[in-house]
Amino acid sequence: QLQASGGGLVQAGGSLRLSCTASGFRFDEYYIDWFRQAPGKERERASCVRSRTYSADSVKGRFTISSDNAKNTVYLQMNNLKPEDTAVYYCAAKNKYYYMGCNVNGMDYWGKGTLVTVSS
Repeated sequence: QLQASGGGLVQAGGSLRLSCTASGFRFDEYYIDWFRQAPGKERERASCVRSRTYSADSVKGRFTISSDNAKNTVYLQMNNLKPEDTAVYYCAAKNKYYYMGCNVNGMDYWGKGTLVTVSS
């Protein structure tokens, strides 16, 4: 399973770091990506671990994925946050062998999400 944490309320221009801790599967056999779902909108990709190219255009240059394999944890560092970044953020994992990209419909495991609210 995946446990996302670190969300909260932040002012525009601020930063947050989200964490996603994995358990129950081999961490090194999976890619973990970040997705988000804003109120009234569909879930979308946010940051993709394999390629920044596939990350959402709106977050490029502001969001960065990193990982700590010893802790089975992936991080999403979010800088220069904007009100339009307000969303529930989810981490999701896909077995590396079957990974076809950062797709909402293609992931094996999902965390429950953590809410990020950016005030103007």
